[in-house]
Amino acid sequence: MSDAPGRFEAPPPARPPREPLFNVPLVALLIAASIPLLYLFQRDLPDIGMSMAFAPVDLQQGRWSGLLTAMLLHGGWAHAWMNAIGALAFGAPVARLLGDRIGPMVFLLFYVACGVLATLGYGLIHWGSGAPMVGASGAVFGLIGAATRLMGVPPGGGVLALTDRRVVTASLAWMGVNALTGLIGFAPGADGAGIAWEAHAVGFVVGILAIGPLARAFGRGVERRPAHG
Repeated sequence: MSDAPGRFEAPPPARPPREPLFNVPLVALLIAASIPLLYLFQRDLPDIGMSMAFAPVDLQQGRWSGLLTAMLLHGGWAHAWMNAIGALAFGAPVARLLGDRIGPMVFLLFYVACGVLATLGYGLIHWGSGAPMVGASGAVFGLIGAATRLMGVPPGGGVLALTDRRVVTASLAWMGVNALTGLIGFAPGADGAGIAWEAHAVGFVVGILAIGPLARAFGRGVERRPAHG
């Protein structure tokens, strides 16, 4: 009696799972979406939210809340959208590094810490100034700094060493562009307002330094050796 056709044939190979077209971690997406959404509500406030802005003189007078609330405000739609795009683009690799369990909460704390410390640094540099500052750019630059050490690293693969040639080159480029926009006083979305480039620089430094020990805490902090040309 003959066997049924194909009885002993190997099953066809399983198809590899398809990569989702849009796989940005939810926490990065939510933070990015919150920036223009908050600006929408800000426009309806009686003082356009300026009572929640930060001024360096606040530190002398014991007012610390602006270090946090200034991150929730923006100077215009272009300013808000630029920070939203930056948070989405550079927040995604950082969120993937931290994973899905407690990662989203740690990501949020990291983002806020970068923003608060960036604003604090700006306040110390401009000690006593009464000029207000708003925006989440310091926090976004923290994400940029962190993402700089993740360039070309697969998820879960750790972070690049600070001395890696790619990290050094990218950092110099970011800080060069940042200083240039600050010195010439022009950036898309600024609408003629001053650029808090010092806050950007402080946020970047906080992010690029903090992501190393943070990755190690998540068991993904084996830093790779510098690339050689």
